[in-house]
Amino acid sequence: MLQTLLVKDYMIGDHLAFKPGTNVLDAIHQLLHHQLSGAPVVDADGQLLGFLSEKDCLRIAYSASYFDGRGGPVSDYMAHEVRTLSVDATLIDAIDLFLKHPHRCLPVVDGDLLVGQISRRDALRAIEKALR
Repeated sequence: MLQTLLVKDYMIGDHLAFKPGTNVLDAIHQLLHHQLSGAPVVDADGQLLGFLSEKDCLRIAYSASYFDGRGGPVSDYMAHEVRTLSVDATLIDAIDLFLKHPHRCLPVVDGDLLVGQISRRDALRAIEKALR
């Protein structure tokens, strides 16, 4: 049954995304405000450039405590190598990545363009809905 469920049907399409020049302290505020564990970083055309996670943000705070850092652009702290899911991937594909890797959410792309993201919680909601 889960093999027929598609990521595009359960992803968040209206997602938070940062520009590379966004101040990382502003990005942290936005992650907290939206209660997200991370968000993609895109260029002006919507192409995925990286991902800023809670873990990346914790590293910033940790380093700042030793080196009196004051932030900087998101591009200085984001992960550049990002695992993604295709818009046509199945929910099983998403679950497989969540089980194999520590990611709490994954960007969803159509080619190189960011179209949404899916979280572990989104996957659980899809499973619950399918089983009812």
